[in-house]
Amino acid sequence: MQKVNKNVVLAVLSLTSLVFLLFQLYYYKFYLSQKNGAVFSKARGSQSGQDSTRWHVVRKFLGLISSHNIPVYLIDPLILGLVDKDIEQIRSSSDGPSPECKYFCAPRDFTTFALLDKAWKHEVGLFRTAEKMGFQWLKVLNKDPRLDGMDDLSGTEIPLHYIFKLASHAIHLVVFYERSGNFLWHGPLRLKQHMDRKFVPFRKLHFGRYPGAYEKEVTFVSCRKLTFASQVYPDDASVDAVEFRKRAKSLLHLAALTLNNLGVKFWLSSGTCLGWYRQCNVIPYSKDVDLGIFIRDYKADIIPAFQKAGLPLKHKFGKVEDSLELSFQGDDDVKLDIFFFYEEDDYIWNGGTQAKSGKKFKYLFPKFTLCWTEFVGLKVHVPCETLQYVEANYGPDWKVPVKTWDWKNSPSNVQYNGVWPVDEWDEVIQIY
Repeated sequence: MQKVNKNVVLAVLSLTSLVFLLFQLYYYKFYLSQKNGAVFSKARGSQSGQDSTRWHVVRKFLGLISSHNIPVYLIDPLILGLVDKDIEQIRSSSDGPSPECKYFCAPRDFTTFALLDKAWKHEVGLFRTAEKMGFQWLKVLNKDPRLDGMDDLSGTEIPLHYIFKLASHAIHLVVFYERSGNFLWHGPLRLKQHMDRKFVPFRKLHFGRYPGAYEKEVTFVSCRKLTFASQVYPDDASVDAVEFRKRAKSLLHLAALTLNNLGVKFWLSSGTCLGWYRQCNVIPYSKDVDLGIFIRDYKADIIPAFQKAGLPLKHKFGKVEDSLELSFQGDDDVKLDIFFFYEEDDYIWNGGTQAKSGKKFKYLFPKFTLCWTEFVGLKVHVPCETLQYVEANYGPDWKVPVKTWDWKNSPSNVQYNGVWPVDEWDEVIQIY
């Protein structure tokens, strides 16, 4: 995929935001004209009063950030969705925009904007001005994932979200950071114990509750981080679990570097995909890292490249034409398992082989496409249809941790697929 020049993309985003601002100013001028009268209804509880309040708050916020020369970008899914629905009508209409507060007065509790971290550094002055304008504000901090593994800095917190509230409407400002993989990242909105959970209806946020990463021309998805699951099944914070996660992250980084250098597209699969989706982390009792690759992307250089990277081949099962899987040995018994996927008309599958018996197994998945995500500091692919992918493999109870797992019987999508002919065992069952 051809990369887009960063400066060009930022220029396009800035131009888009400017168009929105001019669009808003046009409506403001229209509504306040003598011909049409004032826009803000003073009737309490009326729908028109609520609509005008939303627009009033957005307009004041735009005035606030403009006075401090801070560029922001409209990323509100609801508003952009309305604009997208009307885009063809807007393009084909010769009468110009309709004189009504159609987009920014749409019923909602928040209006969401994005802010690039590098775009400003003087938040104290902004907050003082905001308070003078009647805004209440809340800042959400959390750990900087870019500093993970740096003992002296790993606890450093950075601002991830700002909430500005005025009357019955709130502005949600999501802070984006540039990551080393040449993509933008934002963190989750997690309130600390001392914070007022009734400040705004946080659960109604349409964007930003979970971490996400974005490249300009592709789609990104975010992990779920199931709060109730973490309460019922507390995360393992033992020394062994922490050490395993460090080794697994290191192995994943090395695997990604190796495959990217080869130009081989891969995605998080099996237990690694489940850990990312369910808890935004490596499952500490999984004991391996699982990746998927379409067989069409297979290259004979894969095995030599991993061996050169210091990962010896542990086993090779199957063959390129059928049920290929590779396993490489990392440090301290952490394995890297690579499963190759085959496409049929109605489904996608990967194979499994039992070494002692030669039995073959087949794992069926609904067809899926690939999206980007951010995981342990890496930009990696995952199935866009993640829920269907996870449910196919782990069933409807995928939210419940299972520490005892039989790869031949436990998966919901496993099928018996015959036995390898004995005269092929030397080729299809190789253990090192």
